Amino acid sequence: MSPTRRSLVGALTAVALLAGSMAHAADGAAKRIMVYGDSNTWGFIPVESGSTTRYPKDVRWPGVLQATLGSGYEIIDEGLSARTTDVPDPTLPHISGAGLDGSAYLSSALATHQPLDLVVIMLGTNDVKKMFDRSPYRIALGMGKLIDIVAQTKGGVGTSYSTPKILVLAPPPLGKLFPEGRAERFAGGVEKTKALPAYYEAIAKAAGAEFLDVGKLTTTDGIDGVHLSPEAHKAIGTGVAEKVKAILQ
Repeated sequence: MSPTRRSLVGALTAVALLAGSMAHAADGAAKRIMVYGDSNTWGFIPVESGSTTRYPKDVRWPGVLQATLGSGYEIIDEGLSARTTDVPDPTLPHISGAGLDGSAYLSSALATHQPLDLVVIMLGTNDVKKMFDRSPYRIALGMGKLIDIVAQTKGGVGTSYSTPKILVLAPPPLGKLFPEGRAERFAGGVEKTKALPAYYEAIAKAAGAEFLDVGKLTTTDGIDGVHLSPEAHKAIGTGVAEKVKAILQ
């Protein structure tokens, strides 16, 4: 190999190593947080009836969380409409794989996104649907199962990352349900969602997880009584950011 070619190869190698080192340093600097939730994490725009779309990233509360925390944090958004804590939904068979059972997919999501410093879970609203016939206590046990899954997944697949910390969010209570069909699907759900924070706080404390009652940050103010306005997303994102900083700093 000629001296010129050797010099070129050496220079390119040095650049590649430097770039790799810089990328590694950047990755290591950011605290990685996975947000695991349902349609109110996904960003479902409330409508009176029919199908809808999602809010832009900067409006959804995980996006607000990212913007509030800044570049020292990386938010990974794992929201799925109709997701429950740990019960399958037979009404949406076209959602294949793990489906809408949050416990069936959580370990895969964790392993996919490792390394993680924190997992934030906001689920339970869909569990109060009439067809599931679940009490607030039973829904809290579902949340407890998710906390256990985070601990049991540990470092992922063939890796040795540390188990992330966990923040449990109690979703805000349901609002005035509309239209009649939705009110029927969630019959009895308003009372159940009002009871969830106390159960969630107890289960989080018993499992060594952090807890935040999102109902103290905002109400469920969408026209359908289930989903959130942009203002509510902003309130959640900024409020959760303060809790996250207290946990990770």
